[in-house]
Amino acid sequence: MTRKQKKILFRIIAAAILLLALHFLPLPDNRWIRLGAYLIPYLLVGYDVIWGGIRKIGKGNFLDEEFLMMIATIGALVIGEYPEASAVMLFYQLGELFQSIAIGKSRKSISDLMDICPESAIVLRDGSEEEVDPEEVEIGEIVLVRPGEKVPIDGEIVEGTSSLNTAALTGESAPVEAAPGTRVFSGSINLTSAIKVKTTSAYEDSTVSKILELVENSTDKKSRSEKFITRFAHWYTPTVVILAILIAVICMIFTSLGFAGSLYRGLVFLVVSCPCALVVSVPLSFFGGIGAASRRGILIKGSNYLEALSEIDTLVLDKTGTITRGVFAVEAIHAGARCGDPAPAISEDMLLDIAALAESHSRHPVAESIVEAHGGHIDPSRLGEVEEIAGHGIRAVIDGQTFYVGNGKLMASIGAAYEDCQLPGTIVHLARVSASSGNALSPEAPVSDPAENAVEYLGHIVINDELKEDSARALSALSRTGVSRIIMLTGDNEKVASRVAEKVGITEYRAGLLPAGKVTEVEALLGNNSHVAFAGDGINDAPVLTRADVGIAMGALGSDAAIEAADVVLMDDHLSRIPEAMAISRKTMRLVKENIIFSIAVKVIIMILGAFGIANMRLAIFGDVGVLILAILNALRAMRVPKSV
Repeated sequence: MTRKQKKILFRIIAAAILLLALHFLPLPDNRWIRLGAYLIPYLLVGYDVIWGGIRKIGKGNFLDEEFLMMIATIGALVIGEYPEASAVMLFYQLGELFQSIAIGKSRKSISDLMDICPESAIVLRDGSEEEVDPEEVEIGEIVLVRPGEKVPIDGEIVEGTSSLNTAALTGESAPVEAAPGTRVFSGSINLTSAIKVKTTSAYEDSTVSKILELVENSTDKKSRSEKFITRFAHWYTPTVVILAILIAVICMIFTSLGFAGSLYRGLVFLVVSCPCALVVSVPLSFFGGIGAASRRGILIKGSNYLEALSEIDTLVLDKTGTITRGVFAVEAIHAGARCGDPAPAISEDMLLDIAALAESHSRHPVAESIVEAHGGHIDPSRLGEVEEIAGHGIRAVIDGQTFYVGNGKLMASIGAAYEDCQLPGTIVHLARVSASSGNALSPEAPVSDPAENAVEYLGHIVINDELKEDSARALSALSRTGVSRIIMLTGDNEKVASRVAEKVGITEYRAGLLPAGKVTEVEALLGNNSHVAFAGDGINDAPVLTRADVGIAMGALGSDAAIEAADVVLMDDHLSRIPEAMAISRKTMRLVKENIIFSIAVKVIIMILGAFGIANMRLAIFGDVGVLILAILNALRAMRVPKSV
């Protein structure tokens, strides 16, 4: 509790004690003495409300909650309802205190996120350590990060191994092992030993800076519900003031209540009509939902996107980097001229050995996957001339023999009788120039006559993108969050797309698409009045991310394109974050609707009762402060992640 909140609480307690004392003390039956006695707790608890209302009258912008409370309580004092006037002000301040505490609690999740911002950085300059502001560190400098310190700027480890806590960024509590060559992100906490990091970005472009900017701006983008409440309050307040005056005037003219009774009835109507329950609880619900999502590593750019996410019925997914890891791995090795050849020319181990030698100098992801699958020592002395054939593969001399490693086009061009067994994935074929020929085929002039250059087909290696561990489970969970249709879009061929879709349980997919084709597919879905979310890696999918109702960037840590194009940014690459985000959005919207319906219904009922003289000031106080407190308690539930997640 803040110092200001403690001060208000003290005033509320003191005023409550005075009111109780006045209730039991035998006061003289003198109007001025009673007024003076009850003015003490009234002013003690409400002087700031009165002063605020007076100041707003001078500015011409006074039709708000403070103004309503001021005229309602002053009116009660005028007609001699001194206890009611003090009680209304007391309970109004109690509701305001409760609101302040609730908002502070909701903001805590955001402020905890703000704590990821490092206060300083230790830079190694001219052989010495220099502590500077992170904004002063330049790209390419070496930063020392000791155990317990935050990584100040995005970079790459050049010395040292350690474990990093990335929970504030990704929501994952498990430490991440880091070694030289590992990319690290600002805001991560170094756990075990000192590391040296070479910075790869300026502070203003670093991950922590982008996250803070995104979260700070998230409340600026209002949802339709919030905009409705703002417009509602703008017209509602002057309307109820006019209605309260009309009720008082009509009662004075057409009833025998007299001035005091008629004014009292109008004041009851005025007290219960205060719209603070709606004005407070709806934004608080959205703020709580955004905070709950941020604790799970899901950054939602605004409450408008949180609301849009709750309406999604169709999810479109990119394959690479979303359903799959975007990391290639060897899936199968087939030695022999035909699939299942009982007498292949070389063993599968030898086939992989030759491919790894040929690909050892390439940085292509497919080549790296072959070398990684080999796993053993690669002797460079065995490797002779190596030449890359653009768009086809590699010609390499290994142990004095010429080998060709590449795609089907390369095999066709050299006249090798190849077979890929109709397996989905990237197929890397191997062939060698037979010893009887003694001549290497010229890559400049591929020969199609096998008789002139004897070529022996050795077999092939099947390479596929690895599925993420949680893909199938996450897609299954999406059906429980109200998503009725899931579609996968990919630029890969039909066989690869079919294989991935089958493994994760997707029945609809489109293969062989360029980025423009993905936009066309999403636009077709939008044309059918579907509410569409698209999830992609945020790099080459920026056009379709911006076109969908909600763009979700997967694994966007450090990606400029993702943060710019997407509406929802997932700080790790777990597909399971999508059903979590949808569950949080749907829960938040349910709470918003509950608060709107409950607040309006209770107030309308008590306002009608008050207009006919059935409801008194105590019931009016419940209709105002009681509804406010109940609505806030309900709104705070948005801060908790749903149990289904």
